[in-house]
Amino acid sequence: MTDIPTTEKTFVLLKPDAVRRGISGEILERFEKRGLKIIAMKMVTVGKDQASKHYKEHKKKPFFDEIVGFITSGPIVAIVVEGKNSITAVRKIVGSTNPEQALPGTIRGDFAHTLAHGGKNLIHASANKEDAEIEIDLWFDIAEINTYSRNDEGDVL
Repeated sequence: MTDIPTTEKTFVLLKPDAVRRGISGEILERFEKRGLKIIAMKMVTVGKDQASKHYKEHKKKPFFDEIVGFITSGPIVAIVVEGKNSITAVRKIVGSTNPEQALPGTIRGDFAHTLAHGGKNLIHASANKEDAEIEIDLWFDIAEINTYSRNDEGDVL
């Protein structure tokens, strides 16, 4: 029996280093070329409270203040991506958390310059379905999430 790919939503966050380097569009293009849909997107400057909620699992770790400080240091782009097995697909496109271990052809492998310490690895992607649901709810109101069909999905003129 083969696994049937399921359509799911996931959360992606382009960190301040990606925005400052002007590579947001190129990163988004990688998801779209893979056949994934961008169904919500906004650029915001994150406050400390929102950043602390986003990184709550790291609250007791020594690098917590550093990652909160970094994500609040400039604008970010928050995105909801939808598609077949989107969580796995996005994580493969993004690459290893540590840019030094990220394979060429991945976002971090091609663009990241520094170690992941302090969160300076360009991008965040939800690790699993539960995290995706929590992060989407944290960053977006339901009215901000869109539905549409891509031309390659077969039901669009």
